[in-house]
Amino acid sequence: MRTESMGRILAIDYGQKRVGIAATDELQITSNGISTVHSSDIWQFLEVYLKENNVEAIVVGEPKDMRNQPSDASRFIEPFVKKLIKKYPQVKIERYDERFTSKMAFDAMIEGGLSKKKRRDKALVDKVSATLLLQSYLSSTEKRNS
Repeated sequence: MRTESMGRILAIDYGQKRVGIAATDELQITSNGISTVHSSDIWQFLEVYLKENNVEAIVVGEPKDMRNQPSDASRFIEPFVKKLIKKYPQVKIERYDERFTSKMAFDAMIEGGLSKKKRRDKALVDKVSATLLLQSYLSSTEKRNS
């Protein structure tokens, strides 16, 4: 880690239609859902967000099937990741297994008492999924560092 102030970690749950986005606080302690943007608007969102915030790393969900192989969704996520690495070489890009985040997001929404109508809000599910992806990533890096 750098000695000056740490940057945020941004998490991206990339989908064909929507992209869920979450970020840590500057101390990289908590994960907060930020937004859900249409897939076609992600580059504009990133341009603005990265200009306004010190971002140390971007974690992109890596879709895998139950046999730990890349899932069908990989075919449209991989080109996105390649472009992300090329466009932002100064930012560390990491992949993280996102297998259970959508299910966990849905379960968390039920536990949180959200109505059926709100649980059908796919944009909200995507934002919660990105938040859980980031929280899982933070927990795993904490374990690796201790």
